[in-house]
Amino acid sequence: MSNAVVIKGTTYGFSVFIDEQAEFSVISAEMQEKFKESARFFGNAKMAISFEGKHLTDEEQRQLLDVIAENSEVHIVCIIEHNSEAEEMHKRSLEERLQALDSSNGQFYKGNLRSGQVLETETSIIIIGDVNQGATVTSKGNIIVLGTLLGNVYAGAGGNQNAFVLALELDPVQIRIADTIARAPDKVGKMLWKREKEKNKEPKIAFRSGDNIFIEPVSRTVLNDIKL
Repeated sequence: MSNAVVIKGTTYGFSVFIDEQAEFSVISAEMQEKFKESARFFGNAKMAISFEGKHLTDEEQRQLLDVIAENSEVHIVCIIEHNSEAEEMHKRSLEERLQALDSSNGQFYKGNLRSGQVLETETSIIIIGDVNQGATVTSKGNIIVLGTLLGNVYAGAGGNQNAFVLALELDPVQIRIADTIARAPDKVGKMLWKREKEKNKEPKIAFRSGDNIFIEPVSRTVLNDIKL
């Protein structure tokens, strides 16, 4: 194998050094071979990439990204133009791109949250358990509780007005979605609310519409209207 392509890892991705005299067909073939050999090492990491040495057109860069995708599980989230601050640019660009990706992804938490516990996440969160009164969950995305929700929840903490809160049993002290807040009824209203709730325990979803937060039973119609 020639050294038309040299791959060097960085903290937030890798740089591909390309021989300025190499033909593109040679570059493409060598990229294919090297990424295929290194697929297990890289895994399915999300990385930034920079191309150095030979100037590549946008189309040539796109073709090389296709070669990487076809011969490894690496996810290239951004391309960095090389300069003396490339390492820092890798970091900033990758973090910004990952934050954007996180808004459409999520994570799981298994267990009950007790009074005083706080769970904060940059992504949507699915909690397999109960959120008891006095516990707090904050997410920049959506909050889904596969259990009873009695504590405080703050969805769309990054300003996402389309975020929602869903629980198998929804009876929180306070719900906040973006900049809109809804609180539980006062003592008298709470008694009436509790009686009504006990009559009809079913999964419910809280979502923002206008300047208000609405709580409705989960239905196919409501789910189809959700904006992710």
